[in-house]
Amino acid sequence: MIKKSISIIQIKGIIHYFAAISHTFAMLHIKSFTFNPFQENTYLAYDDQGSAVLVDPGCHTAGERAELENFIQTNGLKVENLLNTHCHIDHVLGNAWAKKRFGIPLWIHEKEVSVLKSVEVYAPNYGFHGFESSSADHFLSEGQEFKVGQEMLKVLFVPGHAPGHVVFYHEKSGQCIAGDTLFRGSIGRTDLPGGNHELLLNKIRTVLFSLPDETIIYSGHGPETKIGFEKVYNPFVGERAVY
Repeated sequence: MIKKSISIIQIKGIIHYFAAISHTFAMLHIKSFTFNPFQENTYLAYDDQGSAVLVDPGCHTAGERAELENFIQTNGLKVENLLNTHCHIDHVLGNAWAKKRFGIPLWIHEKEVSVLKSVEVYAPNYGFHGFESSSADHFLSEGQEFKVGQEMLKVLFVPGHAPGHVVFYHEKSGQCIAGDTLFRGSIGRTDLPGGNHELLLNKIRTVLFSLPDETIIYSGHGPETKIGFEKVYNPFVGERAVY
């Protein structure tokens, strides 16, 4: 009886051990797509169980939307929410389509409401005559923790490129979807309505540069980079800044 009891205890211990190991290695996966004439990076973030969020859908053409859908279907993902880092035209071209196609709500920062609304006015000037407007269903707030299945994204407020710009940070894997705040060797432009150059520089230094050096930054345009690299070499905010 004693040996049997010990055996049961050992089995329970093994189960708990492997459950802990499984949780430790659970991951948030980030897949990027480059869409529209602005070469904007659209992201899918998803956990090991297939729960996903779509971030900044720039997909405008039927071909771009088919590419996104094919990846979702091939990998058995369930898209549950739509997030915008900010609401400039290149990041929201697929908003209305995504909301209807996947039956999901749109989350933005409240300060981006007017930015999103203005897109329908100026879209034809950029050649997007068939642009379909969208509206937010929920608002994101600074410090909020946003669930992606079993994983958690932290909402960081980094305005300057746009008045309500947020980024999404996954601490456990050291990944950050940063929109148009920080690029490899550059920063987001600040000459658009609602932009503020000094504010953006300050927020990058105080918010983004407070993240670990190995944090991967997935930008709204161009290749990914790392915080440690930009802290040294970025010509706008790094140690070797020249602007």
